Amino acid sequence: MQQNLSNNTPSPFYRWELLVLLFFTYFLHQADRAIFAVVLPLIRYDLNLTDSQLGLSGTVLFLVIAVMVPIAGFIGDRCSKKWIITCSLVFWSAATMLTGLSRGLAGIIMFRSVATGGGESFYGPAATALIAAFHQKTRALALSIHQGSLYFGVMLSGFLGAWVAELYGWRATFYIFGGIGILLGVVLVFRLRDPSRNEQGNTETAAQAESIPPWEAVKKLARIPTVWLLTAGFTAIVFVNNAYMVWAPTFIMKKFEVPLMTAAGFSMFYHHITALLGVLLGGAIADALVPRIPTFRLRLQAASMLCGVPLVFLLGRIDSLLGLWIIIALFGFVRGLYESNTHAAVFDVVPQHLRATVVGGMIMCGFLIGSLSPLLLGMLGDRYGTAAGLGFGFSCLSLAWLIGGLCVAAVLFVTFKRDRLKE
Repeated sequence: MQQNLSNNTPSPFYRWELLVLLFFTYFLHQADRAIFAVVLPLIRYDLNLTDSQLGLSGTVLFLVIAVMVPIAGFIGDRCSKKWIITCSLVFWSAATMLTGLSRGLAGIIMFRSVATGGGESFYGPAATALIAAFHQKTRALALSIHQGSLYFGVMLSGFLGAWVAELYGWRATFYIFGGIGILLGVVLVFRLRDPSRNEQGNTETAAQAESIPPWEAVKKLARIPTVWLLTAGFTAIVFVNNAYMVWAPTFIMKKFEVPLMTAAGFSMFYHHITALLGVLLGGAIADALVPRIPTFRLRLQAASMLCGVPLVFLLGRIDSLLGLWIIIALFGFVRGLYESNTHAAVFDVVPQHLRATVVGGMIMCGFLIGSLSPLLLGMLGDRYGTAAGLGFGFSCLSLAWLIGGLCVAAVLFVTFKRDRLKE
């Protein structure tokens, strides 16, 4: 596609085509991860696994992501983002299909945790930086729409995954979702492209990233206090999200004695449909107000997390199924408001040639610590019974949101003014 090189404005058509392509790619990125939680009770019965073993598989997945994603971020600032994204999609989709062949815990960990997690690790940093390069005035909105595909992926996988599993068995779920990803990878080969230097901006180009050794890039980011504090807030979000994704369907099915499709489908649907509303609303409002109120992203994030603390606590304590659905929906909405500016906020203090690197670092910290939550809740389930143990664990997770909200508030009142960059 021919670009107008006389100015720095990317093609209006292609930047939205790019967003559509990455929307569906990220949809599968999250759906392939979410279907494990959806069919987890069936896997548990078929393979005769314990809650702790299943929690361990989730922990290994998130640890692999934590280890691999800094490498992905560093490579994402230096190599073709098109080919990183495409190869990542095909690799994790193949691993998803192979998960359906698992005959025990070793196969689940090898294919679902190690291979799928390793492939997925390379997507986020490259995709986020690619969207930011093509979207400047619409950055928060574009990143919010991209984030919205996460919610669509989880919502639809809740119903579709459970439906396929009940009709054809849990293995068929992995075969179908993985196969669709490989087909989409073929489309990306022909339609995805990297930004030109004109689209990357006059002062920040890939050449700058290539000239910086990895340790220098880390040192530059480490000297920005806002990066550390926003990473802490993001880590709190991931810590709770990981536990919810792995254990919410099982917790609801056991506590309220409802069918798998009801527990898996509605736990994902109610949470993520309101999160989608929150992320789109938050992104649009932020793009409109940030030019006049530079701290608006941070105000929105801090308020969202602090308002979410009692919701996360009640998630594990409420005894009414209707009340639980309401809590889950409100929890999803404030989560969406926060996540509408997860990357846009940190990009306000980080130069363009380090964006994939900082995203990789944030995801590493988030998933390194967040990898523990599925295992911890699984251990509580084995010790106190699935329903009681998981309920207690979910309530304790509210402390993570409290700490994260206070860290974002510290950015708002202490560090942002000094660290902010004007683009």
